[in-house]
Order: sequence, then structure tokens, then C-alpha cells
Amino acid sequence: MTSVSYALLPLLSLVASVLANPLFVPPALHVPLSRRSGNHDASVERFAFHADHLRAKYGWASNATLARRAGQVVGVGIIDQASDSSYIGTVQIGTPPQTFKVVLDTGSSDLWVPATNCLSCGQTPPFDTSQSSTIQQVTSASGNSQSVRIRYGSGQVQGILVSDTVSMAGFNVNPQNFLLVESMTTGLLDGDVSGIMGLAFEGLASTNAVPVWQALINDGQFSSPEFSFWLDRHLDDTNPPDEQSGGVLTLGGTNSTLFTGDIEFLPLTNAAAPTFWMLTMTGATVQGKSVTIPSGDAALSAIDTGTTLVGGPTDAVNAIYAAIPGATPVPSMAGFWQFPCSTEVQVSFAFGGKSWPISSADMNLGRISASQCVGGIFDLTQGSDVTGGNGNPTWVVGDTFLKNVYSVFRANPAAVGFAELSNAAGGSSGTPTSIPGSATITEGIDPLPSGSSSTSSTGTSSSGTNNGALSLSANPGVLFTAASLFIGVLSGCALLA
Repeated sequence: MTSVSYALLPLLSLVASVLANPLFVPPALHVPLSRRSGNHDASVERFAFHADHLRAKYGWASNATLARRAGQVVGVGIIDQASDSSYIGTVQIGTPPQTFKVVLDTGSSDLWVPATNCLSCGQTPPFDTSQSSTIQQVTSASGNSQSVRIRYGSGQVQGILVSDTVSMAGFNVNPQNFLLVESMTTGLLDGDVSGIMGLAFEGLASTNAVPVWQALINDGQFSSPEFSFWLDRHLDDTNPPDEQSGGVLTLGGTNSTLFTGDIEFLPLTNAAAPTFWMLTMTGATVQGKSVTIPSGDAALSAIDTGTTLVGGPTDAVNAIYAAIPGATPVPSMAGFWQFPCSTEVQVSFAFGGKSWPISSADMNLGRISASQCVGGIFDLTQGSDVTGGNGNPTWVVGDTFLKNVYSVFRANPAAVGFAELSNAAGGSSGTPTSIPGSATITEGIDPLPSGSSSTSSTGTSSSGTNNGALSLSANPGVLFTAASLFIGVLSGCALLA
């Protein structure tokens, strides 16, 4: 007995040590975002141009332009730097670290930045590999370098796989595989934005690399397996600076000061093998009345921070604008609609038990004529020869919607959550409601605690109301050319992430 008790002493000592020094769980970090302002002189045709890229990215291009997805090669949109309204963050790469501005895109999964030898990259700030002591080339089993090409709607990037230390907001991944771009379509990037930070799942990555956010979760660096966004709105700013505060990205949890009430978590439709952050749209209201929208595969919706507008299937988009008095198609812009500028358009979407309203300011892209304004929802599938049912989203829900909610992207169990914005975040455009007969209650997901100890719910009603919510109306004095202020750079492309 004596020998046994002595043998237990080291174990008892270890237990006492653990109790005295509990495991440290890092808190959530909050990353301020910079939102690039737009070009007031941008032409109206830009929206149609970017819509074509978005269609190609999500597999809705025509036979003439459709880029076949080979393996993990994914169509990513082109950055429209001229209209310059993406939400970007900063990332550090290499040793010592070099800092880059990158598009924060939940519609793609790859990280890439240009190399110094990229002759077609223009003035895009490159990654100087000669200055990093930790850069490594990722080779194949035969020892050869691996070349990867990512196709866009009207261009591409191509480069080699490398690995190096990647850091963001104090989190570190070492090594992290990413694409070092050696050639790209001229004009794909401009200004001081260097690349894309893909925030979708590994299954969508053209490089086959684990995305940075997933690597951080796998390494236990997040308090909770999630990240969240507040995207600020500056649509009606007069003479905005080139860059201004654009909201907050929170890694490893949520920021409870930026939302009110419960978070409605909705399970991904592709949770078994996730690629996009995909939900099912369950209902829509226009001017306070429910409209009929397609269901099943025609309701699959990618939640995409890198996309400026909202693109949807023909039947749904037609139904939405049919409920807006005086709305008609824009002859010069395929898939876009116009309506009288005096109309305050009220649209809400539901993906579960709540219907989330969109600000009328976000629905009005600006004037296309003296009395007509262009709407923020367009026909994603118009002119496409691709049919539904292939697993691609038929809705791409971008910043037109996401600026009106606090959004949470959770890895396990895989879900997207929405909550009403707090007064500190500018407020939502109204209190979310249910849509009788069209919205469904989503059940079966156990909410996880977030880094800020926020309250979560699954398909339940919000417990709080934001009495200070802002409801911005369209400014009739703003010309449509100024609408380019918020064309987002999705996955490298405005409108398109």
C-alpha cells in the first residue's frame, strides 16, 4: 500500500498544478475594417459588367463565357477598383512580417497575394519573398513546384504554391499554404489592395490549402469556432475619404456590443461537405407583403461578404420587382430593374424563423435617369444556360443584405447566424419578424458560447428590439453614378465575391 501511495504522488502533484493554473482560453479579438470609398464618376454600366462576373463565379455564366470548374478551381470575381467599395482587412505574411490589405471574402477559400516578378500586376503591392527567412515552396510528390490557376469571369490569376507564416490580429499560422501570383489579368487588382483572404471552407479552395480561419480553429487558437462581421454603411456620405471605418471583424467569437437580442443560427444546407456558407431562403416580403419565391435547389443561398449586391433566380427577382409599383427592367443592364426614385423600397428575406429587413438605402443604387433608380437585387441567372440542381447557389446574398444584420459564421456545428444590429453599430433597418406560411423554423442546432458570452438561439424570435434603429431612405439627389461607392470586391471582384 505504501508503494502505491507514493506512486500516486506525482499524479496528485500534476492535478494540483492544473487546478492552480487553469488552461488559458484566448479571448475573441476584434479587427477594425476599412471600407474603401467609391468613384463618384463611375458609369452605370459597371453594375452590369460586375453582374456578369458574379454569374461566372457561381457557375451561372453563358456557354460562351462559362469557365468549367476543374477539380478545386473556382471562379472568383474581378475586383472593380474603380467603384472601390469592398470590405478589407490586414494580414501579415513572412518573417519579418510584410503587411497587406486583402478582401475579406466568405464566398471563396483561397489566400493569395502577388509576387514581385508579376509583370501584369501593375501597382499592386507585392510580397517580396527575398525578404522572408521562412518562405518555402510547396512541391509535389516528385519534387516539382505546383502551379495553380484560378479562373475568373473575365480573367484569371496564376502562380505557385508556397508556405510561410501568416498572421492576423495576433493569431498565427505557421506554415500556411497560399498562392503567390505570378500573372493576372491586367487591372484585376488596383490601388493598395494586394489580394484575397478567402473565408469559406477548405472544400472550395483551388489551392487545396486549409483556409487561415479553419487552421486557427484546428489549432485551438479561437475561443469559439466562429468569426463574425459588422459591416458599416456609408452610402450617403458626402465626399467620402478614400478609406474610412467599415465595421468590425471578430475572430473567435462575437462582439456583444454590436448586436441586440438573440442570434438566429441556421444550419448550412451543405453541412456534410461544406464549401460555400450556404443557407436556404425560406421567404421574402416586399412592401410589407409576402411574395412567392422558388424553393428547393432554387432557394440555395451563398452568404457572401465579398459581394456587393444580392443576385437571385429569375422567377424570384421578377416576383420581387412585380410587387414594387412602377418597377421595370433596365434595358441596358441585363438582369437589373429600375423603379421610381420617390418609392421607398422595403424588402425582407428569411432563412429560418425570422424575416430580416433591408434598408431602403441599400435597395436604391442611385439614379439611372431623372426619375428612375436602380434596385440592389438583380437576376443572377439571366442569360445563363446553366440549370439548377448542380449544388451551386442560385442566390448570392451580399452586402446589400449583410449591412443590415450582425452575421456570425460558425464552423461546428456548421451554421450562419444573424442578429439585429445594436445602436452602437448604427441599428438595423427594423425589427426582424416572421413570415407566416413562407418562413420555417429551423431546429436541431445547439448554440455554442461565443467569445463575448453572447446569447444565441436557433430559429427563435429576437428577445430585444433596437428602438434606435436607423432606416435610411434613398437620397434622390444622388446620381446613379455615385452608386459605385458600394460595389464590393468580392473574392476579388465587386458584386462578385
